[in-house]
Amino acid sequence: MAPPLGNDVHIFRSEHRPGRRSVLTGIAAIGALGAAGCTRVASASGRNGGDLLDRLRAQGVVRLGIAGEIPFGYIDKDGHLTGEAPELAKVIFKRLGVDRVQPVPTEFGSLIPGLKSQQFDVVAAGMYVNADRCEQVIFADPDYQMLDSFIVRKGNPKGLHTYQDVVEKKARFATGTGYAEIQYAVDAGLRQSDIVIVPDQVAGLNAVETGRADVFAGTALTTREVVKKSAKAEATKPFAPLVDGRPHVDGGAFAFRPAETRLRDAFNVELRKLRKSGELFRILRPFGFTKAEMTDLTAKELCRG
Repeated sequence: MAPPLGNDVHIFRSEHRPGRRSVLTGIAAIGALGAAGCTRVASASGRNGGDLLDRLRAQGVVRLGIAGEIPFGYIDKDGHLTGEAPELAKVIFKRLGVDRVQPVPTEFGSLIPGLKSQQFDVVAAGMYVNADRCEQVIFADPDYQMLDSFIVRKGNPKGLHTYQDVVEKKARFATGTGYAEIQYAVDAGLRQSDIVIVPDQVAGLNAVETGRADVFAGTALTTREVVKKSAKAEATKPFAPLVDGRPHVDGGAFAFRPAETRLRDAFNVELRKLRKSGELFRILRPFGFTKAEMTDLTAKELCRG
């Protein structure tokens, strides 16, 4: 997902958005407990790829920046940290000699600033790798790839399958706060001032079901999961948005401070082992990921844009 755009977009708040506030509250409570002993993580020297990996091994815990988003990183109804990124982090950091992970909650748009200001050690939020972000942080290779999809009314009465369809048919378009889909819609010709910004896919479903929007754009994973219990809406077939006229596939990955190349490289070594053994898919599958969303993309490829 991309950084938020400016303030000239419409904001829609769902009055019937279950669970989101309680999820964020739970995350905040755990984060506050974790922060009680220390408000900053140890900084790295930057020499020889940084020394944070050694520090984490000595501490026995790594602090994960998460954004409270299902299925990427969140606190479940029992108060446990979970999601595709935290569960993967537990496995990889265990292999790196760091036994525990600790969540540090923040808004999605604050993940990179929080990482750079040392509020946590790693971003573990399924963050898309793109050229703008690669100028600020370094990424591990993606642990998944993702296409886009729309939430529409049952039967897709307006025939919306691409961003170009949205523009041509003058459909009322909604997407989530900070989502990459904002820029994809603008690139297709939609005016930024016409985009309805909602908090997440649950609010997006609500907007479509109540007729406040014709379409909500999100990842293929989040859209197909959120419509499962809906009698009024459905998810469209996944598709690749056009970037500079070419189909584009996104990939989500862990982010690290630029000095910490040693930690990032060690993380990549274990990630590749998990890919090769099939364990990566077994970790991600419970969160709705399919084999089609496993990937061999590299951060280098995605950073080129």
